[in-house]
Amino acid sequence: MMFKQKIKITATGLVLMFMSYSLAVKSQVMGDAERKSMEKGAIYPSLKGGGEGVSGPGSNLSPEKMKWWEDQKFGMFIHWGLYAIPASGEWTMFNEKIPAEEYAKLATQFNPKHFSGATWAKVAKEAGMKYMVMVARHHDGFALWNSPSSYKHFNSWETAAHRDFVKEYTDACRKAGLYVGLYYSPLDWRFPGYFDPKGLPENAALLKKQTYGQVEELMKNYGKIDILWYDGGWLAHKGSDADAAWFWEPLKLNAMVRSYNPDVVINPRSGMLGDFQTDEGGGDVKGPIIPFPWEKNLNLNETSWGYNKAQNLMPLKRVIDMLVNTVDRGGNMLLNVGPDPDGVIPPTHVQRLKEVGEWLAKNGEGIYGTRPGPFQPVDGFYGATYKGNNIYIHLLKAPVGTTTIKLPAIKQTITACTIIHGKKVKFQQDSAGITLDLAGVQLDPVVTTLVLKTKNK
Repeated sequence: MMFKQKIKITATGLVLMFMSYSLAVKSQVMGDAERKSMEKGAIYPSLKGGGEGVSGPGSNLSPEKMKWWEDQKFGMFIHWGLYAIPASGEWTMFNEKIPAEEYAKLATQFNPKHFSGATWAKVAKEAGMKYMVMVARHHDGFALWNSPSSYKHFNSWETAAHRDFVKEYTDACRKAGLYVGLYYSPLDWRFPGYFDPKGLPENAALLKKQTYGQVEELMKNYGKIDILWYDGGWLAHKGSDADAAWFWEPLKLNAMVRSYNPDVVINPRSGMLGDFQTDEGGGDVKGPIIPFPWEKNLNLNETSWGYNKAQNLMPLKRVIDMLVNTVDRGGNMLLNVGPDPDGVIPPTHVQRLKEVGEWLAKNGEGIYGTRPGPFQPVDGFYGATYKGNNIYIHLLKAPVGTTTIKLPAIKQTITACTIIHGKKVKFQQDSAGITLDLAGVQLDPVVTTLVLKTKNK
């Protein structure tokens, strides 16, 4: 069944949705560049055209090839690397002004005996996640695979660990039945040419050469990659990723990517338009349905993306609210964890993710494989998705001062209303709309899913 009610969406309304955007990092004192990096990851600057960046023939996937990604809804982001050792976040090298040669000494300590890609995948599966995106290399330049293109051999294969963590991770994902994503940062703080590409063209050329070489390694040597998640395409921590397209030549870069993985889903942070847009950070998701593919990415530990000894674990209610608010507006949610220096996801995070999985085991029917609508979300109250002949209402809280919920009219006839996998709910439908009566209904203490079963008139 297709719900074809007209939904009025304006760029202004979408901008307002994210103007309340707040950074996920709360306990950590962020540097100005780090803050700007997160702010440029908000979705609202690019709403008028559904995104910003260069594009060309064949540079973007068709809606048909994007369907699988839009069906998954929930994935695990993993930030892990040398920065786990000082335990103060993934921007430690830059924020604390650690010289590259000094920071490189951390590689002699990085030998995580308890790392297990299979364990990571198991945690993701138990949380109800359908895909994973692992940081293969962050802005510090340390690659987590056997990378011949790595400048000064700065990778996990040629240092103390002598392991290819990307291979272990990708193999584990596939074995667990999860879609495989890799994050790669073109940005590398070790190169002065990144900060002044026109003034230091030879050094900048080395950086660009490393980027092309490493991206090719990731696309060529690790089987089918489902998602390529760039970050840090801007130059000198200024402007936008699209502004730096002159330097990175993202159409050329991603043509090479698609020569190895034709159907890989690519985000917009290489300077190319991308197949989906991103919204970064822990700010509330509000406003109307967004009319193009997008993804909310945020932290389970709201202190930083990488492992941090300062812990600020997101409450279960907050996680589920963020998930349904995202899905009800047409997005996917990529929830980040930061394993410790030994590669272990903190036990408190594992427990919280299990709780998320328990909610999804009951309510996932209204999440996975759905599309947003036919009702526009009401901020802080409810949103809706649909699939087949069912409409799923995600009730964030009980109605105040009444036991009823009023919904707009739809053309389809409602034949039944229930709590998902539960008792019937009284309803009334007429030309003015739909009224649901929750008197005597036991609501979920987190988020309640109501199911409206319909038939076409």
